[in-house]
Amino acid sequence: MAHRAQASLPRTAVAIAALAFAAAPWGAAAAVEFRATSDAATVLYDAPSAKAKPMFVLGPDYPLEVIVPLEGWVKVRDVAGTIGWVERAALTDRRSVVVRAPVAEVLAGPAPDAAPVFRAERGVLLELAEPASAATTTATPGWVKVKHRDGQSGYVRITQIFGL
Repeated sequence: MAHRAQASLPRTAVAIAALAFAAAPWGAAAAVEFRATSDAATVLYDAPSAKAKPMFVLGPDYPLEVIVPLEGWVKVRDVAGTIGWVERAALTDRRSVVVRAPVAEVLAGPAPDAAPVFRAERGVLLELAEPASAATTTATPGWVKVKHRDGQSGYVRITQIFGL
């Protein structure tokens, strides 16, 4: 009987841990959150402090994946996978995306056979032209409507961009 109690203890502990994980706010939040830089020059630091080592300076509207918010600072990841920290005040809810494919075809409609509108090379920033909080919330699955700063707009495959 003692042997049976010892065997059930680890199962109970695993079950409790699984329930705790599922109930925790971070356990349920599988959706990725993105924000864009708001300042003309946003410094990406290696730690959450203005005294930390500056890694990069990012321009305005640059999309960043939010990893962890922490008292005035946000741990983020950029399109290249670099992880660093930015001041929370340097981020905005305004959404933009950056092309991560060598070249992204922006088309007149959300279909591979739609007429091309323009091509955007890797690193080009595009504004979201439709409300979308995640890749799964776009009006047309697999595609999102974007706008170039010169005014042209169209649809791009979600797999060719970062920030959604």
